[in-house]
Amino acid sequence: MTKEIWINLPVKDVERSKEFFAQLGFKFHPGHGDANSACMLMGEKNVAVMLFEAEMFKGFTQNALTDTKQSTEVLISFDAESPAEVDELAAKAEKAGGTVFGKPQEIQGWMYGGGFADLDGHRWNMLYMDQSKMPSNFQ
Repeated sequence: MTKEIWINLPVKDVERSKEFFAQLGFKFHPGHGDANSACMLMGEKNVAVMLFEAEMFKGFTQNALTDTKQSTEVLISFDAESPAEVDELAAKAEKAGGTVFGKPQEIQGWMYGGGFADLDGHRWNMLYMDQSKMPSNFQ
């Protein structure tokens, strides 16, 4: 069945988006991408996030793009190793030109998270989960 997942996102400027995510510490696959695309790798299993120039993306989907200033189509969530990493990534995202829409904070007594929007308004959620405090109904 499924071996890999690729998340595809439209961006206005591939190079600026690459710079933004590089400042957050994300890596890019050196063999994938050109002036109109880039392949960002996330996590130990290397989930691929493809950044496509917006018109190219529209050609793939044959659909209008979501206006990220008015609505959200998807929330991309990823884990953090500690609350400090959540704080650090939020600060890096803001410094790199993104917008923190969810200030890092404790959630439900066992999670710590925050959210930012990238240069194109795509929303990202960072979350640290303290397994030792996780309620039994989540285990």
